[in-house]
Order: sequence, then structure tokens, then C-alpha cells
Amino acid sequence: MYQQINEYDFIRAFEQVRSDNFSRAGLSALYDYLEQYEEDTDEQIELDVIALCCEYAEYESLEEFQEDYGDDYQSIDEIEQVTTVISVDDDGFIILQF
Repeated sequence: MYQQINEYDFIRAFEQVRSDNFSRAGLSALYDYLEQYEEDTDEQIELDVIALCCEYAEYESLEEFQEDYGDDYQSIDEIEQVTTVISVDDDGFIILQF
């Protein structure tokens, strides 16, 4: 059984369960990405806040990403070669963790 939600509901669900995992801009970008994924694949995604927090991570900069993954990746383009990257703003991005 699925309930259709909008961006406000999506952000609110994260704020209630895991308010410190993503920025508001990050949640908006993740919502847009997941909505597009559903549209492209005709597959519904379950809103499981904990699972999404485990699958995706937000970084404010490449340097912050490198703290977790090392300096093998020198650019966003190199990261995009190994995983999904969702742009949040000029420097920030979300990745599908690998």
C-alpha cells in the first residue's frame, strides 16, 4: 500500500526521523531525483527515511567527500564515473554511497 507524497511531506518525514542527515536543499534535490527516477523507471519507491539515509550521503564540498573516500577522486566528474551524483548547489552534492 502506497501513499503519494509531495516535497513538503518528504522533507517533513526526514525532519521527524533524521533531521541531521541532509540539508533542506539536499532533501529537495534528493526528492527531485527520486521523483524523476520513479517517472523514468515506472517503479514506485518506498519512503524509508532510514534506508535512504544509509544509501545516500550529502557533502558540502569535494574536500568533505575526500575525508570519507580518500583523495583518489579529484573531481565530481570522477565520482560520477563510479556512482550517482545529485547536485545540491554550487559545491554541495549527494552521492549514492559505494
